[in-house]
Amino acid sequence: MPSFRYDPALIERFPGVVGGVLLAEGLVGGTTQPELAEAFAAEQRAVLARRGDTPLSDVPSLSAWRRAFRAFGVDPTAYRSAGEALLRRLTKQGSLPSINTLVDIGNLVSIRYALPVAMFDAHSITGTLTVRPATGDESFIDLGSGATEQPEPDEVIFIDEAGHVAARRWCWRQSAESASSASTTDVLVTVEGHHAEARTDVEAALADLDALLRSFAGATETTIGIVDAATPALTSSGPDAAERRL
Repeated sequence: MPSFRYDPALIERFPGVVGGVLLAEGLVGGTTQPELAEAFAAEQRAVLARRGDTPLSDVPSLSAWRRAFRAFGVDPTAYRSAGEALLRRLTKQGSLPSINTLVDIGNLVSIRYALPVAMFDAHSITGTLTVRPATGDESFIDLGSGATEQPEPDEVIFIDEAGHVAARRWCWRQSAESASSASTTDVLVTVEGHHAEARTDVEAALADLDALLRSFAGATETTIGIVDAATPALTSSGPDAAERRL
């Protein structure tokens, strides 16, 4: 299983970031079970009722992500964080479609906490997945269009040891190769925040992700941890992983 880390340059610029990481193997995804589909639909109804007419820009976790985007030179109204994009779609359309077990679990938790949840297929990642500023020389295959792109210099990216960019603009979009699918068996999941209550929300989101993966995707053992300025890396095995289990 891969490892996850924040680059020192990233921590220096965003010392308050709190990242939650979950590693799980041996999952059985596929088509969403009726019980999960109902839980996802119920969560959508609850979120719509809870949010009411509150503008998404006033939600603390989303406004904090907007500030982070601006800090590395990205207009957050042109490129929205994954959490905001999902909630924007929900509020405009009234519901979100079911995709598959793993995607639905990630989306359920994302709208519950208004945080970006990335569900990476672990087999697409070589070695450590690092969050760092881009140099502009990297290559990214867009999940939506399939087009090959180069990240802008200084935008925040997720990149592995083979040079594969798994996500652009921090939490805007995953790559085509890294996205989980119905056939995914092993995942690296991240959930991140910058707002004042980020640690509390990220820890709660990790607990929910763990419970949902156990209930609906067959996870029997997971490695879970918090990655931040004090502990900027999580490995999938060894003392560091054991110490960081929640």
